[in-house]
Amino acid sequence: MIKEWNVPVLLGVSSGYWRGCALQAGVRLQLFTVLGDAGGDVVQVAGSIGAELRATGLLLDALSAMGLLRKTDSGYANTDFSRKYLVAGRPEYQGHIILHHHHILDGWAQLDEAVKSGRRVNRRSYGAEVERESFLMGMFNLAMMIAPQMAEKFQLVGRKRLLDLGGGPGTYSIHFCLANPELTAVILDRPTTEPFARQTAAKFQLAERIDFIGGDFNTDPIAGGPYDVAWLSHILHSNSLEECQECLTKTVAAMEPGGLLLIHDFILNDTKDGPEFPALFALNMLVGTDHGRAYSCSEIITMLERAGVVDIAHHVLALPNDSSVISGVKKRIES
Repeated sequence: MIKEWNVPVLLGVSSGYWRGCALQAGVRLQLFTVLGDAGGDVVQVAGSIGAELRATGLLLDALSAMGLLRKTDSGYANTDFSRKYLVAGRPEYQGHIILHHHHILDGWAQLDEAVKSGRRVNRRSYGAEVERESFLMGMFNLAMMIAPQMAEKFQLVGRKRLLDLGGGPGTYSIHFCLANPELTAVILDRPTTEPFARQTAAKFQLAERIDFIGGDFNTDPIAGGPYDVAWLSHILHSNSLEECQECLTKTVAAMEPGGLLLIHDFILNDTKDGPEFPALFALNMLVGTDHGRAYSCSEIITMLERAGVVDIAHHVLALPNDSSVISGVKKRIES
């Protein structure tokens, strides 16, 4: 949250998309990847990316002014930061999530229409396969920064079978399994996600411990149980309150009594006016989904209680974008 508003800050926020668009254009054109370790001049770069010379120079200069490139007498070069995070193929490459932000930009530009209609807006399509890859691998980019902390924070010692609901490429399954040698995991997600999930698990030598079940958890039964731990990362915000309740009820039904349920999401405070990123993310759901939004801590706790979950706790962690975790345990059957 901005601590003090003034006119320069106001106008900086209003024009903030300029920086975002320049960065996204650089990634989409693979400009940072072309520069790589060696760098190059404007003629080399323009030829490599198939772009007009003058316009390429303008973008290179803007990215240099932003501190993402270094301009020298001989041309342009990546900074250490850009070389690490913006060159495709590097282990910590963030280009996929940046491209996802580019793909949803057109929707945000129509936010006023979404507010007037209360419905998602039609936006430009970059192709289903392209958008799916950038979204799934973007989630992988983000989760790789967070999953090791989660695996350390939430000890799963003694637990045997994890449900990673809507787990995408399976990043959290991977890190929970790495931290718990006796744990196996099942990723339940749409069938189109399976190749990404299996490839990612194989990269970490976990193909034998991480399985995949294709399906839509909003309409299909939750198969593969019973589970003694369930991980729901960024699932609730895509659905209506009623859909969330049904999803949690089905998840709990697929768990063993005493099973641990972990919900990771952009969770609002109970007055819904903070933290800032979850509040803004609710607008992202407005322009891009039919019923999604960010939910408050009290709303999630109420849904969990209705699903038969006890010992509920909210864990506010030092995570990017103010995400947090709510945990609970499936109520044991009284003898």
